[in-house]
Amino acid sequence: MLFSFSFSPVRAEGGEVGGVFTAVIETTERVVGARRLSTLRELSEEIADASTVEQVCERAAGTLARNPADTPFALFYVVEPQGDRAHLAGTSGITRGHAACPAVVDVGGTGRDTEWSLARVAAGQRAEIATIGERFGGTPLGAGPDPATTAMLLPIARTGQVHADAILIAGVSARRALDDSYRGFYEMVATTITTAIANARAYEEERARADALAEIDRVKTAFFSNVSHEFRTPLTLLLGPLDEMLRSPLPPARAREELRMVHRNGLRLLKLVNTLLDFSRIEAGRVEAVFEPTDLAALTAELASGFRSAFECAGLSLRVECPPLPAPVSVDREMWEKIVLTLLSNAFKFTFQGEIVVSVRALGTGVELLVRDTGVGIPQHDLPHVFERFHRVKGGRARTHEGTGIGLALVQELVKILGGTVRADSRVDHGTTVTVSIAGDTGHAAAQRDGRRTMASTATGRTPFVEEALRWLPDSGVAHDDVPPLDFGSTDAETDRRARILCADDNADMRDYLRRLLGRRYDVDAWRTVTKPCARFGAAGRIWWSATS
Repeated sequence: MLFSFSFSPVRAEGGEVGGVFTAVIETTERVVGARRLSTLRELSEEIADASTVEQVCERAAGTLARNPADTPFALFYVVEPQGDRAHLAGTSGITRGHAACPAVVDVGGTGRDTEWSLARVAAGQRAEIATIGERFGGTPLGAGPDPATTAMLLPIARTGQVHADAILIAGVSARRALDDSYRGFYEMVATTITTAIANARAYEEERARADALAEIDRVKTAFFSNVSHEFRTPLTLLLGPLDEMLRSPLPPARAREELRMVHRNGLRLLKLVNTLLDFSRIEAGRVEAVFEPTDLAALTAELASGFRSAFECAGLSLRVECPPLPAPVSVDREMWEKIVLTLLSNAFKFTFQGEIVVSVRALGTGVELLVRDTGVGIPQHDLPHVFERFHRVKGGRARTHEGTGIGLALVQELVKILGGTVRADSRVDHGTTVTVSIAGDTGHAAAQRDGRRTMASTATGRTPFVEEALRWLPDSGVAHDDVPPLDFGSTDAETDRRARILCADDNADMRDYLRRLLGRRYDVDAWRTVTKPCARFGAAGRIWWSATS
């Protein structure tokens, strides 16, 4: 018991002190209450940021150990997901290995667990009182001069849980009666720990979801890597013989044209497969960069010159400004080739008049590449997303609507590997400028300069890029935005007239193929796009309309 005293003099009739009045006030409850409140506050602070259930229990045991007057001992058991066993996660006042705190107990109700009989607490979700008595050799448990002879068994369970997440076995001080105040203290301890365990469970579940997503992403990356390799083998076996047949004078002219179309689209497919393979290698962290000193100005000028014929056919001007650089630059040549060709292909795709400028210049110790066009431009709200995978500007005018949406994303990844940065500046209807800046001879580049490429090369050269660009050009004298209305003639039946078919597709090879396939029996009009659907039907047949734009 705790008391406070106050003394007051009792004066006699003559004014002198005739005695002393002593007031005694019991302060036990106030002192005990302040001590318990301090323990609860420390407990809440200690376990607030715990990330696992075991960590919550371990920290809680450490906090309760600092208040042996109220908590002579404390044992924390974490119930396993199956609900039939629990393992010791934290202890205070009793050393591990003691008979009172086995490492693992059965709480499923199928057998004897321990002397504590935890099965009912784990399943019943209610507190119980246990008298230690003759258990554990009749020795009282806990720290301090008066170890505990009674314990409270409290379930720690989230709302709606069938089984408890954990069980707290807390000793009751031999100097204090287990009254409502004492019970309330332990219930508040259990509530505080329950909140922390709920947060820890949520964190663990979120981490498990993140790990699952990472595993899915890893499997997806491995799949793309494997399937890309599998695609490359039959493509090589197809393109090799096709290349030999095209060089041979044996096939007739018509067959040669068919073979050229097959070869052209085979190269296009190989280019796509190589892009997927590059992405899978980057995501898997297995990308291979072989740096070597390169005359970057000459290499860029050579790559750009390959597009000159396509630009001239489209009525565009190509300006190459690549003066000699002060010194060779260490880059991976294959990566630089993909960067330049992708940017030129993109510029050609979205430019209908004017010019495209390619320039390389020294910038401090590094190099800066600019690809500037006078094309349709990019809206300001789309600029921050142009280098994201699969992002496409909605409603943008282009020579074709084909594409995977990963070209610029690959450019950004390759530039990062080269130790540089890339950015885009644009105004709608005024054009776009893409700037690639790379540092000079970095330590990373120097470390790999003399290395040799061990993985299969994914470089396709400029031929697939140029041939694909050429197929974007109109194959008729009418622009795709000015398609005239078709006149299908009189609605009277004419038995001697063939039916007419309108085919609309962005891909030139697909249009040519359909024209040749259907041309034997029908009059075929093949267009890049159709802006106004025709409401009339020919008398001799029906209109089949297939538009990808």
